[in-house]
Amino acid sequence: MVSILFSFFLWVHPVHISVTEIDYSEKDKALQITSRIYIDDLELAIQKELNQPELDIMAPKNGSTTDKLVTAYLNKHLRVKLDGKYQKLNYLGHEVEEAAIICYIEIENVKKVKSMEVFDDVITSIHSDQSNLVHVTYKSPVKSTRLTGEKPSEVFMFGN
Repeated sequence: MVSILFSFFLWVHPVHISVTEIDYSEKDKALQITSRIYIDDLELAIQKELNQPELDIMAPKNGSTTDKLVTAYLNKHLRVKLDGKYQKLNYLGHEVEEAAIICYIEIENVKKVKSMEVFDDVITSIHSDQSNLVHVTYKSPVKSTRLTGEKPSEVFMFGN
């Protein structure tokens, strides 16, 4: 369903939106995160942050890689706290789907969670109307929120 919605948004771009799904894997005891971001918007944000207006994030030069650039950016702009403690995001890689980059991230060694705070201000530095939709599935129905530059974080509570 999210892919269908995202495809619709791709068709009507210039809507400024990203979609991040956070799913708990009981088997792996990990949070598996998938973040879909428009490539052109992500590139503009990284160019601005690095003050490199000619940077092509899909074919970077000078020994850099797309994964290095995206990892550095996401480490600043996508953060997760579990029960009040920041978690290490392990960037696993990416793939390209039409005009979007899909980033795969994991948080390991997750057992019992009472609260999850998600901070996501991806792209908000370049588009004031940016919306970052976050969907969290942790041993319960999906909980969703819309994060913006004015409200970049949300706390989700779980009854264990």
